[in-house]
Amino acid sequence: MGRQACTIAVIDDDLRVLESLINLLASCGYKAEGYGSAEEFLESGGLQKSSCVITDVEMGQMSGLGLLHHISSTANPLPVVVITGKPSEKSESFYLENGAAGFFRKPVDGDALVDLLKEVCKG
Repeated sequence: MGRQACTIAVIDDDLRVLESLINLLASCGYKAEGYGSAEEFLESGGLQKSSCVITDVEMGQMSGLGLLHHISSTANPLPVVVITGKPSEKSESFYLENGAAGFFRKPVDGDALVDLLKEVCKG
């Protein structure tokens, strides 16, 4: 799957982070769609039109971990990349063991994220 064919959903309740990630992905040739919450993503049909999800951990009602578990339980689970700006006892290995395709602390290393997406969007 080429970059243009890979639609990436970006979910973060911080508008600055959301816009930054969408701009980064667009500059690298990806189609990126932004959502302010996991609920907005799910209610708008984002799951059906996305090839990959980048989600913040700490959000309103449904956390990034809750969304990861929801997506992992679907018939056709998508790769999920987890990002966080909050220090936590949960480490990268915790999220990877729970099914995440990748984990980044904010500020996100854009080059490393794009490298991961190149692998995730192959096919």
